[in-house]
Amino acid sequence: MGTQGRRGRRKRRKKDAQVTLCHELQFADLRRWLKLRGFRSKVLVPAQFKNTGRGLMSTESIKANDVMIALPESCLLTTRTVLKSYIGEYLKRWMPPVSPLLALCVFLISERHFARSSEWWPYISVLPQTYTCPVYFSDSVMNLLPSGLRTKAVKQRQQVKELHESSAAFFTSLQPLFSQPMAGIFSYDALRWAWCSVNTRTVYMRHDQSPYLSTEPDVYALAPYLDLLNHCPDVQVEAGFSPVSGCYEVRSVQGCRRFHQAFICYGPHDSQRLLLEYGFVAPGNPHAVVYVGHDTLKLCFDTKDRQLSQKMLFLKENGFLVNLTFSLEGPSWRLMTALRLLSLKPDQYDLWKSVLLGAAVSQDREKWSIQKAQMLCQLLLEESIHALEELADLKEGTDSSLKNQLAVVESLRHEEKAILGCSQEMLGIQRQQLPCLRATTHNQAD
Repeated sequence: MGTQGRRGRRKRRKKDAQVTLCHELQFADLRRWLKLRGFRSKVLVPAQFKNTGRGLMSTESIKANDVMIALPESCLLTTRTVLKSYIGEYLKRWMPPVSPLLALCVFLISERHFARSSEWWPYISVLPQTYTCPVYFSDSVMNLLPSGLRTKAVKQRQQVKELHESSAAFFTSLQPLFSQPMAGIFSYDALRWAWCSVNTRTVYMRHDQSPYLSTEPDVYALAPYLDLLNHCPDVQVEAGFSPVSGCYEVRSVQGCRRFHQAFICYGPHDSQRLLLEYGFVAPGNPHAVVYVGHDTLKLCFDTKDRQLSQKMLFLKENGFLVNLTFSLEGPSWRLMTALRLLSLKPDQYDLWKSVLLGAAVSQDREKWSIQKAQMLCQLLLEESIHALEELADLKEGTDSSLKNQLAVVESLRHEEKAILGCSQEMLGIQRQQLPCLRATTHNQAD
């Protein structure tokens, strides 16, 4: 990333004015509750930021490699917490055992239902009431997503629905704990909320396998207060549970200036994954890409090519039909390599393997590949523009929840539009430079 990009992000962060939330009742209660459990840090305080919403602000300078926050194990909500709770005996006798994910979801739903009488209410009360993950999207919003992401989002929504349906009998078994019918407490909406809370806010923490839970990996830990840290793609941290201190620690590699927002990094994720898993799009994401799906790539096929089926099988066997992308740097090497192989003529069969290894092709085949990349780029750009137009129409007279969903999709589509615009320019330059290319040995062979 260039200097201008880094300066731009620093400038945006400086303008991201903050308003402290320390004196709001729910955050004051949370801090008192955490203090009773052994958490005493005052370095990070909750604040409202213009660009990112709620987050944590540093009240003093944090030096490079300093621990920003250390949350005692007693503050972490894990399956161990659930098994020790009033729900534990029901989990221990239920067969077949439920998953660690479902155990946490059931506990969150129960604690939210019990409200102020719940031990974990100070934490439950600060969790979002709804989320902008695709599992919350209506069909009209879902249809505005890029095709590959839409497929994953529909599958995600279906998985949550199936989890709710398959867990009905276990929910019913919990009736002795509640005075109201289970259908009203453990509704699909309630499970969706709990599922998103676990999926978007837990930190990775591997636990020993419990005989009372299924064999699915138990790697979740809800971390009150710590989970207010927002994601920034160019921030580096070291995070994990320390057996020495007995705390889940986040160490800042770069440090943080006083009165600035402290960030964490979820990993080098592109914006589609961030939206799918966490419900947001990070501005200025250096990992942002636009994917070329199989249906879009098919538009490059020459149906008269008798080797087409063999080419497609060859690309599939070598992993060149996935992760074909455009970025701000133009079409990816994988995309151009796939196009170069598709461009080859029948008498160039012996070049297939060398092309996948990066060998050059003849000038006319390179021209064909660039033209097809331009065509793909234009099609995807038109799709993004059309989605933005439909999105603008949907904005009219919608409620705040739908507006928040549309805002996330709008950010993704604007990002894609910018990427594809840059790629178009780069491909145009490459095409103009083609006559200047020296003829290769392959060109001479043609």
